[in-house]
Amino acid sequence: MTKLNLPPPSCRENCDVNLALEEFLANLEASGASQSTVKAHRYAIKDFIEYVGKNYVNELTPQDFTSWRIKRLKEGFKYSKGDRESSSWTLYYYSLYVRSFLAWLGVLKDPLPSVSKPRRRRLHTTLTRDEIKKLVSASRDIIDILIVSLLLETGLRAREALSLKKSDIDLNKREIRVLNAKFGESRIVFVGPLTYEVLSRYLPLLRDDDRVLQLSYTGLYKRLKSLARRAGVDVRKVRPHVFRHTFATDSIRRGITLPALQLLLGHKDIKTTQIYLHLAVEDIKNMYFKVFYSNQTPQESTT
Repeated sequence: MTKLNLPPPSCRENCDVNLALEEFLANLEASGASQSTVKAHRYAIKDFIEYVGKNYVNELTPQDFTSWRIKRLKEGFKYSKGDRESSSWTLYYYSLYVRSFLAWLGVLKDPLPSVSKPRRRRLHTTLTRDEIKKLVSASRDIIDILIVSLLLETGLRAREALSLKKSDIDLNKREIRVLNAKFGESRIVFVGPLTYEVLSRYLPLLRDDDRVLQLSYTGLYKRLKSLARRAGVDVRKVRPHVFRHTFATDSIRRGITLPALQLLLGHKDIKTTQIYLHLAVEDIKNMYFKVFYSNQTPQESTT
């Protein structure tokens, strides 16, 4: 269960469940949670409240949580992507958020069985150099090129890239200050050569408080799909997060260490960063044979 250190509810009896939710979210935000975290809690708990159909806190029971979870396990969520893995992760996190709310209300006094974490599929999807060239060539304007270069050369999450303002970028130092969309913390990433070229032309057109990419997530997603179709690249392969995978894999291939990559990607745990290692196994194998067999004849290498 998510560990929260929040003040107790102000209402103890006959409390409206929606008012209790607003108080919970306000306390969550006051505790330092990011806007994306508060928003995710709101979606999850609202879904639970709508499902149980109860108006008062004292009507809620632990069985409501179990019933809601079984229903969503079978049917998924209204706005899920339809992807089984995506739905499993949504249910995992939403279950934690709802349990935190119910525990804060005092509805859950005895712990329920733990919520199992879904297994991550191995990441197989990255863009090849040829596909990247095609995407750049098919760009219809400076925004298309900026999207491709920024995501490929920084490894930013889509929502991090979309929240960037002109004032977050220091072209002289080639640095970008990023607010971590998941944890609400800041980190520094660096401006790659293509991104530098594009930003040098584009930033003078913006005011300091303007967002660099003035798009919604949906707008970004649609632009990438349209770009993939024009470039003749598999549309299913071109998604915002695939650029992050590509950046991480390419970084390992170029010799960036895992701890450095962890900082660039904004991962809390280096184990998350390690999942990219398997994507570079063939490169590591080639490096190994180059080091250990470079001075041997074919006959020697088989003895």
